[in-house]
Amino acid sequence: MIIKKLFTYVSALFFLLVSCKSSKERTEATINQYKNQKPMNVLFIAIDDLRPELNIYGAKHVKSPNIDKLANESLVFNKAYCNVPVCGASRASLLTSILPTKTRFIDYRAKAQEDVPNAKTLPAIFKEAGYTSISNGKIFHYNKDVQEASWSENPWMPEGGHRVSYDPTTNDLIMKSGNGRVYEAPEVEDSAYPDYKIAQKTIKDLRRFKESGESFFMACGFFRPHMPFYAPKKYWDLYDRDSIEIADNRHLPENAPKYLRGSGEFKSYSFGDYKPNTEAFHKMMRHGYYACVSYVDQLVGEVLNELETLGLAENTIVVVWGDHGWHLGEHEFWGKHNTLHNALQVPLVVKVPGKSIGKKTDALVESVDIYPTLCDLANIPVPDYIMGKSFKATLDNPKKSFRDYAYARFKKADAIVTDNFTYSLFENGEEMLYNRKIDPSENKNIVADINYKEVLKEMRNALKRKQEKAASYQ
Repeated sequence: MIIKKLFTYVSALFFLLVSCKSSKERTEATINQYKNQKPMNVLFIAIDDLRPELNIYGAKHVKSPNIDKLANESLVFNKAYCNVPVCGASRASLLTSILPTKTRFIDYRAKAQEDVPNAKTLPAIFKEAGYTSISNGKIFHYNKDVQEASWSENPWMPEGGHRVSYDPTTNDLIMKSGNGRVYEAPEVEDSAYPDYKIAQKTIKDLRRFKESGESFFMACGFFRPHMPFYAPKKYWDLYDRDSIEIADNRHLPENAPKYLRGSGEFKSYSFGDYKPNTEAFHKMMRHGYYACVSYVDQLVGEVLNELETLGLAENTIVVVWGDHGWHLGEHEFWGKHNTLHNALQVPLVVKVPGKSIGKKTDALVESVDIYPTLCDLANIPVPDYIMGKSFKATLDNPKKSFRDYAYARFKKADAIVTDNFTYSLFENGEEMLYNRKIDPSENKNIVADINYKEVLKEMRNALKRKQEKAASYQ
């Protein structure tokens, strides 16, 4: 194991230096330096359905003080993108650093152990290097997608999952899906919902690692703000519903392909007294989403505060990542499940002690890049088949460019994202091209505009190269 090899190497150096009386001072300095160089721990926090609508991304209306505080000690990525805009597939792709294809990482049911059974996962790499790898909450979509080599202990998940309800009226109407109402705001303590238990289990493990001195890869996955929008009333009370602004583009993009769809997941819940596509419905849904964001922000803060209190923060890399983007009523879409920019862009905050404190970067990165970056920071070799690349240099210099293109795929569409454009190619030949510099809300598909002929050619070529890269894994 890498840590043991490092110890052996330093031990040999120690005895060599001791044998030279003239180098006594140098020997003592070497020993003291090694004592202070412990292996870097990792705290990886995954937040389900969290889009970059946070204060740190300019959304001043969102109350997220704890993630804001972390950002002041981290590098915030303004242009981070998932590779698959659905939870299970996105997580499997990140945790293996392998891109999706037509037959791999297709939807929320995607399992790394089935799609890429011979791939080494990110936690497995750290485990092999001598770390204790722990999974609390939702990391892989299914706990049974374990890949026995991934974790040092069985993944832990609280009972009930994201459907746990405390308002007795929530389940007055049960849909065919088994879901009740999409919202509730009971006057209960934070501890009522499973996400609180995930935070507390993570805190308990951090205390255990502080006592044992083990190096750890800790994965902590929260359910909220995934639907249903259930959170204690005090988080709903942070927002005045009448003041909540809704999307101003509640219509399909001009020239939208027939294959462009929104997610139907929200329709599996009861809407209570609200009718979809109304202003009241839009305000309620945004209100619920924001309340859940603030709730999970509080829990993230409790975990990070414990990391600080235990004295582990100075030697721990912290990553906060959303598994994909989310539509909040834009184009009358709710959720992910397409290749528009709102479904692809994700929040990404990376704290590495001593690097890029309180800065932002416009470097374009993909979720698959997180795997090799964490390994690079921990000096752990990666398999040669992985498809991400380390953005360690960007952590040293936030102004440094990284990728020219990000690639994503969902169902029947492949996509390329650049600094200014989003391009999608559907299996039936339909295409979408949006110039986000002049049309940030993606309201007009300009694929037929002759003024973008060269841009379209560039996007097609970039997509072909990415598809070939994705298909290279056997």
